[in-house]
Amino acid sequence: MLMSQCIAKGLTPFQIVLLWTSLEDEKGNLFHSQAYSRANEVGEVDLEPASSLGGDYVGVHPMGLLWSLKPEKILTKLLKRDVMNNPLKVQLKLYDSDVMVTHIAITTPKVSLTLERWYVAPGVTRIQVKEGCLRGALLLPPGEGRFPVVIDLFGGIGGLIEIRTSLLASHGFAVLALAYCDYEGLPFRLEKVDLEYFEEDANFLLRHPKVLSLGIGVASMSKTAETGLSMAIHLKQVTAAALINGPNFILDIPQVYRGQAQGHFLFIVGEEDMNVNSKVYAEQATEQLRRHGKNNWTLLSYPGVDHLIEPPYSPLCCASRISNLRLFMHWGGEVIPHVAAQERSWKEIQKFLRKHLIPVVTSCLLEEQIFLEIQKQ
Repeated sequence: MLMSQCIAKGLTPFQIVLLWTSLEDEKGNLFHSQAYSRANEVGEVDLEPASSLGGDYVGVHPMGLLWSLKPEKILTKLLKRDVMNNPLKVQLKLYDSDVMVTHIAITTPKVSLTLERWYVAPGVTRIQVKEGCLRGALLLPPGEGRFPVVIDLFGGIGGLIEIRTSLLASHGFAVLALAYCDYEGLPFRLEKVDLEYFEEDANFLLRHPKVLSLGIGVASMSKTAETGLSMAIHLKQVTAAALINGPNFILDIPQVYRGQAQGHFLFIVGEEDMNVNSKVYAEQATEQLRRHGKNNWTLLSYPGVDHLIEPPYSPLCCASRISNLRLFMHWGGEVIPHVAAQERSWKEIQKFLRKHLIPVVTSCLLEEQIFLEIQKQ
């Protein structure tokens, strides 16, 4: 979904209007945002060039009405689970600027439209994985392959989260969203990190006929970043690990190690992470690598940024309740740095994974193939 289109015509030139956005998540939680905008000289409102004069953000931000969404119920995080079948439906309404926000529900908008935010490109396929102890979902880009392959570990809340998985698959990666607890027979909590489980996942992927066999990437965040770090250190199959706001050791959970590897590391940290002192942990990890003569790492550190660095345009969530764990978590962060860091880090993650998972010649051919396949849809 690109919120960069003319949404209203026939207004008075330079008229100021109120733009009101709302959506309902899969659990029925409501989110909304607002911005005041000025029509151009011919009476049109276009979200791409128009500047917000006030509301939930100020300035030129074509996707601002999306990333500035706030929950009606406090401590609620926007989280999409069904990425394949149902987009987020975003209601966008335009009102006269003198309409009071408290009267929105009983006021007829001048313009109303529904936008869809999909997390997956046309042609991406999803395969449910249930083989031995393995649980997860494998998402494949359109085309014959072979594709660079990534294991996606999305935080410590358990279950199966496929937001980043589907977006990476939409950009040409074969990605396994891997469940490790609280999902289809797996333990409710992660009781120990047995790298044999993750090694089994890696070998399963490398046997797949549509993946490149040069090595596996890992994308991990928060609690699972420590697992991703261990995988890159100890599993020879893992050649690149993107680690977002995680400790550099396993907290309170015993590990079972096997093997030794020489993976590459991308540490991404938010300097206002109120959940984990991720900047200090990343600096400790890189210093340890440096002492051992290693230069196979990159550290990206973002001032003013929180714990939950997700794909672009995910709204800032300073604190939330994790219902299955009965916990309230403080994540921290500021809105504008959060938005900028998500856009920049998303590009850096893809660039890092491509660099270490795809030969240069194959990379160019693969990008062309993905583009052509998507154009056919």
